Amino acid sequence: MAALGGRGRAAAALLRRAPGTAAAPGAGPRRHRHKEKWATTAPRIPSTRLALHHFDTSYGLHLGALWPSVRAGLLCEQKYGALLNNFAAAHHVPQELELLNATDFVSQASQKAQQWQRGAAVGEAATGCQEGPGERRTGMQAEMVTQAEMSPPLCTSSKIKCYTFPRGDITRFSPARPDALGLLDYYLMDAASLLPVLALNVQPDDFVLDLCAAPGGKTLALLQTGFCGHLAANDVSVSRTRRLYHILHSYVPKEVRDTVSVTSYDGRDWDQVKGGTFHKVLVDVPCTTDRHSAMEEDNNIFHKRRTKERQMLPMLQLQLLMAGILAARPGGAVVYSTCSLSLLQNECVVERALDVAEAQFNISVQVEDLSHFRTLFQDTFSFFPDCRLGELVLPHLTANFGPMYFCKLRRM
Repeated sequence: MAALGGRGRAAAALLRRAPGTAAAPGAGPRRHRHKEKWATTAPRIPSTRLALHHFDTSYGLHLGALWPSVRAGLLCEQKYGALLNNFAAAHHVPQELELLNATDFVSQASQKAQQWQRGAAVGEAATGCQEGPGERRTGMQAEMVTQAEMSPPLCTSSKIKCYTFPRGDITRFSPARPDALGLLDYYLMDAASLLPVLALNVQPDDFVLDLCAAPGGKTLALLQTGFCGHLAANDVSVSRTRRLYHILHSYVPKEVRDTVSVTSYDGRDWDQVKGGTFHKVLVDVPCTTDRHSAMEEDNNIFHKRRTKERQMLPMLQLQLLMAGILAARPGGAVVYSTCSLSLLQNECVVERALDVAEAQFNISVQVEDLSHFRTLFQDTFSFFPDCRLGELVLPHLTANFGPMYFCKLRRM
């Protein structure tokens, strides 16, 4: 019986073997064949290495001599800012942060803009009455006036405050603490992510759309202005929308949350929901998320299974930007932003959107000059000096924020 049993097992093993294959002499039954399948599907090259190879090729060409320092910044620990939560009872927090040598870079920029305007007003008062048709301002007077014209008041009446440590200071912020009602006192974010919100320049009672809102940092910053008459926060991902809800409940009291409508529409179809109704629209699109792609394997868009998704990003970004333009009312402003250094995802998307708006929708869209941001925030961020449209914050070891691209459009 034992011999029969052994022959039976051998026969079964032969039946399990694929037709036309021969057994090796003395080989037993093949086990755990799923391991061979796993080996053929496992990525042989890490996604982070693929990302860096792509960046070296494209960004090395685009950024030139700046790329080595930007690359080093991408591969080092990111720097954060502490966005103060005006809804929390945390009046002690600014003093505590200032004792640590952190400063509110938004207030500093606002003060600089006001100084420019006061200087320009003085220059105009001194020369305006005497200047004849053929007379010109002096160089200093012209420079002050030009600076003032380039730099409108920057959130001077808004409540946004964001603290950062000086250049070269790599101190970390402590975790946020809850007040008596459970609202956290500040939100830690890449401080460069605040620049698209500042560029949007929300005014009292504006209807504002955050088209790709999750996980919620920019949505929270929009609420910190204290100006949103109504804020529509949308994100197509239900799981990411849950994170947005969590941020709102952790930082915003119920009476303010009631002014926010959270939805999970496909942003590309937003104009079919509420087209032409918003004063301000923020379009912070999905992108290659360069810092994450260079550092993290988890959810990395450079994984080989996501190749087609990555290649389609510029088209998706264009569709979302067009939806944002169509959602804005005539005269309304749209800010487009990414956390990528990619020319194809940044300026090229904006250029294409201008053409599509004119050709397909008969809508004239103008790009607004944000070059004054470079001067106002040069003490905090490192900017790329050669953007044709919009502005780009570059990672740098002494100021390791970004990347953050943002461009402001006006629907005429």
